[in-house]
Order: sequence, then C-alpha cells, then structure tokens
Amino acid sequence: MQRKSLDLWVGLFVVLGVAALAFLALKAGNASSLSFAPTYEVTAKFDNIGSLREQAAVKASGVVVGRVARIRFDDKSYKALVTLNMETGYAFPKDSSAKILTAGLLGEQYIGIEAGGDTNNLVAGDKIARTQSAAVLEDLINQFIYSKAAEGKDGK
Repeated sequence: MQRKSLDLWVGLFVVLGVAALAFLALKAGNASSLSFAPTYEVTAKFDNIGSLREQAAVKASGVVVGRVARIRFDDKSYKALVTLNMETGYAFPKDSSAKILTAGLLGEQYIGIEAGGDTNNLVAGDKIARTQSAAVLEDLINQFIYSKAAEGKDGK
C-alpha cells in the first residue's frame, strides 16, 4: 500500500515538472499569448531591429494588436524588412508609425504602433512608412561618454 502511495506522489511530481517546463518553454518562445484571430499583413523597414524576434508582440497603447511574422534583410535598401500580422479587429490609419521598443531596461523588444490621422486604414499588403529603429544600449552609452568628455574639454 505504501509503495502505491509513493508511486502516486512521484507520478504527480513528474507531471507537475513537465507542466512547469512546458510553461517556461512557452514563455521563452513568446508563444504563451498567441491569438488565433484573423490577421492581415503589413510591412515596415527598420535600420536596426536590435534583438527583435519573430513572434514578438505588436502593441498599441500597451495592448497586443498583432505579432511579428517574419524578419528578413532587404538587399536593395539594406534595411531589415519586418512583416507584421495585425489582428483584423484593430484598424490603424495609413500614416501610423512603428517603433521598436524595449519592455524594461534590458527586457524583450516589441513593436509599438502609434496611430496617425489619415482617414484611410492600413490593409493587407500596405507598408508602414514612418519607423524608428531600436535604441542600442552601447550607442547610448558611447554618446553619453563622448558628450561628457566634450563638456570636460570645453570647460578647461
């Protein structure tokens, strides 16, 4: 009887361990909040995407309105071409802008959409013309160091 009880507890522990690993895998793969709502594709070009990954969130005002479908390199413009799957329930004006943002200081990157003022909305196949690339932490630190060095040089 005691052997069956021990087997039950070991089995329960193994099931909980597998569930925890599945949860962590979904979180790491950014697939825990996938939506199966119908989508339409729009594209945007960025000079630098930082560490943006496929399946990253596309947010407007903090609400997830889509996902990054593909990231490719455009060898004609020498920019990153990002394809976004936007949920059809969310319509954005054609002159909306997209920027790559970071959740927290060193967190994951996502695309933020800011609505424009155009009366026509984005449709499948449209391109978002106004984009802002990811802020690279090393570049920001270098700019700060050089500006401080220039202040010290001018002050002497």
